[in-house]
Amino acid sequence: MKVLIVGGVAAGTKVAARLKRLQPDSQVQILTKGSDISYAGCGLPYYVGRVIQEREDLVVNTPEAFNALTGAQVRTGVEVIALDRNSKTVTAKDLSNGKEFQESYDKLVLSVGAHPFVPNCDGVDLENVFLMRTPDDAVALRSKVDAGQIKRAVVVGGGLIGLEVAENLCAQGVKVSVIDFAAHVLPELLDPEVSAYVENAMADMGIMPFTGVALEAISGNGKVEKVQTSRRPMKADAVVLAMGFRPSTEFLQDSGLEMFKGTLLVDDGMRTNDPDIYAVGDCALVTNRFTHARQWSAMGSTANIAGRLAAARLSGQEVAYPGVLGTGVAKLPGVNMGRTGLTETAAKKAGFEVETVITVTDDKAHYYPGSGSFLTKMICEKTSHRLLGIQVLGKGAVDKMTDIAVTAISLGASLEELQHCDFAYAPPFSTAIHPFAVTINVLLNKLNGEFETFTPAEYANGQAEGYRIIDASIQPSIPGAPYINLTEVTGPVQGCAPEEKLLLVCSKGKRAYLLQNRLKHFGYTNTRVLEGGTLFNTELKV
Repeated sequence: MKVLIVGGVAAGTKVAARLKRLQPDSQVQILTKGSDISYAGCGLPYYVGRVIQEREDLVVNTPEAFNALTGAQVRTGVEVIALDRNSKTVTAKDLSNGKEFQESYDKLVLSVGAHPFVPNCDGVDLENVFLMRTPDDAVALRSKVDAGQIKRAVVVGGGLIGLEVAENLCAQGVKVSVIDFAAHVLPELLDPEVSAYVENAMADMGIMPFTGVALEAISGNGKVEKVQTSRRPMKADAVVLAMGFRPSTEFLQDSGLEMFKGTLLVDDGMRTNDPDIYAVGDCALVTNRFTHARQWSAMGSTANIAGRLAAARLSGQEVAYPGVLGTGVAKLPGVNMGRTGLTETAAKKAGFEVETVITVTDDKAHYYPGSGSFLTKMICEKTSHRLLGIQVLGKGAVDKMTDIAVTAISLGASLEELQHCDFAYAPPFSTAIHPFAVTINVLLNKLNGEFETFTPAEYANGQAEGYRIIDASIQPSIPGAPYINLTEVTGPVQGCAPEEKLLLVCSKGKRAYLLQNRLKHFGYTNTRVLEGGTLFNTELKV
């Protein structure tokens, strides 16, 4: 069986390597447009920031090394320009000489990836307008920074790549602004109030986010000097276009393969509507594990899972891809972010009745050097208590919180099933009650009515109007708010009527919860706690 793979990087090379292990006698050939068969696309921002020093460190495999390691044949510098399903051939062009040739297949795997979106506006062809897709893109940007030619940059796009590039440019002393047409950065990954926290962290780092702003033009005398936006002009020496990607499937438009907005539709075996053609990676449209709706998942992790599964199907194994959860983790300006599953917004749109909670927990023993906080938003189905999603921010290992949630969601676990898990504990790594378990407990308390709150989103929307803010911190810390010391409450509190609406606020939310519990005991009926405390809610209106 001859398996022809168009495209390399993550998905294509994974198909080839796995298939050659499963069926060593298979004839596997990769045709790829670039000179690098496989490179670490997610590492490009860190090359810009000199976290990764050498370009060679970004290259996962050379064609020669990959051939020797796997037995798959690799031909680089070749662009596939047409597909003939009837004759089971592709037409390709050798980019070194322009000559065209045909290559046959028994099975075809399309791993053509995606290319950066470039807007149709003036100035995108000026010097110092950069993309961020290949190692050469990262090399070009870093070389200009190293030469001292970039002092002020505008990143267009508030997605993961845009924010990672912004952070790394800032680390090199470049003054950076980020613009995005959406109302918040990371709009598909985080709920609005969590995105707002990220934006505040960016500003604290000196990276200014401008949301709800469109790019209109780039101007300059031969090279970038100014960026015109829908709000105002911005001076800049460089522009990084990080406005998302488009599947590189233009040559397949008349092929008869089913597509949606350029992405190839595949079944749970990564097969297209042609039984002899598979699609994997950024050019394929998979499904969401919860909603079963079509979802694009342009992630290296998804590409590797899909590539391995496609190889298993090609070798005759009946395995099925259950769908993506949208898991992501990133080092952002001033804060790390992890998320998986459904956001509150997406869950409600999908028809779920949900409950959520935001907690602030220690990420390791508070007395251990380097300890910090996790800010966690957890979403569950209100009736079944099934975990639906999580969003975590902090300066520590947010990936561990995210990965616990991935496992739990994948197994369909309820909060009660997770409540007493034997999570790992030692002071350098975690707390005696794991921060994931703490959040589970708080959400269960909220579900059973023991913990009555306003979420940060509810507070921002004015739902706490009419409530008097009470400072419940260890020490008075909210200017203008009456202070109640929890340890001194042994009965009704002077100046607070039992039926008065009281909004209890502390730094993280825990002490306010303890005060609420005690006040309820003494007959107070209208207390609420502000979830996340002052650490998450940075703008209190007393």
